[in-house]
Amino acid sequence: MFALSFAAFVLASTVAAGPLKRYNGLTVSVTGPSDVTSIDELKFTASVTNNGAESVKVLKYGTVLDNGLPTRSFTVTKDGADVSFTGIKVSVSLEDADDTAYTVIPVGETVSVEHEVASLFDFATAGEGSFTFEPIQTFQIAEVEAQITALGQMDKVAASSAPSVTVNISGDLSKREVRQNKRAVDICTNASRKSFIDASYTEAKQLATVAANYISSNGANSLFTSYYKSSSTSTIRSVFTAVAGENSSSRTLSCTDSFGACSSGVIAYTVIATTNIYYCSIFFNEVPSTSLCSGTSVASRNLTHALSDTDDIGYGCAFDQSLSATQARQNADNYNCFSTQVYANTQC
Repeated sequence: MFALSFAAFVLASTVAAGPLKRYNGLTVSVTGPSDVTSIDELKFTASVTNNGAESVKVLKYGTVLDNGLPTRSFTVTKDGADVSFTGIKVSVSLEDADDTAYTVIPVGETVSVEHEVASLFDFATAGEGSFTFEPIQTFQIAEVEAQITALGQMDKVAASSAPSVTVNISGDLSKREVRQNKRAVDICTNASRKSFIDASYTEAKQLATVAANYISSNGANSLFTSYYKSSSTSTIRSVFTAVAGENSSSRTLSCTDSFGACSSGVIAYTVIATTNIYYCSIFFNEVPSTSLCSGTSVASRNLTHALSDTDDIGYGCAFDQSLSATQARQNADNYNCFSTQVYANTQC
């Protein structure tokens, strides 16, 4: 319920975005091969060094610090064109994430993580040639001892340097499938959970409709610009319209963690290659949108990955409002927070 299906499909707090702490002590470096004859040889080591004056607690998901989930840690291009990402994108509740979702980097130390990316990008369609791998270098950090009890308590930082790696790929580029849990089932057979998913799916489309209509009526007002800056209203509205009109009969909505991606704080995830959506256990703790009218905060409510190829730049309504126009258009949680805020403002 609440807009989780919406956040999963594309992917809303009264808390204003305050000034973010600027922490400029992180640097990223990447090493890897220069020539390979099989994409199975695409193995990289990403190292994040803390050159600052204090230890930091970094959210791993969707960064080079995470090699446990098949999320995007790199941007890959060939001849200047993006190579399609085929892994998974996750919706995250910072309130439910425990220490396993974070990496602590002490002052002066380096954390190194190994990455295998053969199954995460569509090399077969791109064809042989020279590929550039650039690490994702935007992080969300918190104080080491901080307990993340509300969305928006983390700060956005960018690494000061993140040189790319260029690899010439030839030979075997055939598609590798993202590894699936052998005990997986592709449909939800639990009646109560299936009913919950169906209800959230319907609610997500309703929230998207309300948001799209709001933009049509109000244009680039203060609420819109707080989340999307100078972005075109027609561009943002088209994302909500896509969710509102979603009617695929082939997309799987599952309550089974088929890919073993329900790590700490992960609410749901979308497999980009299929646009199938898998809901984790904490999703079923969500409350309906009507609860916004009786005390539930917008920031506590968690659609766009499947339909609009959005990314997970970060999480939390205050964080979302700190993003640039370009980042805001791409960040799934911006659609979640904006649509829920619109609902609270117009339906309560």
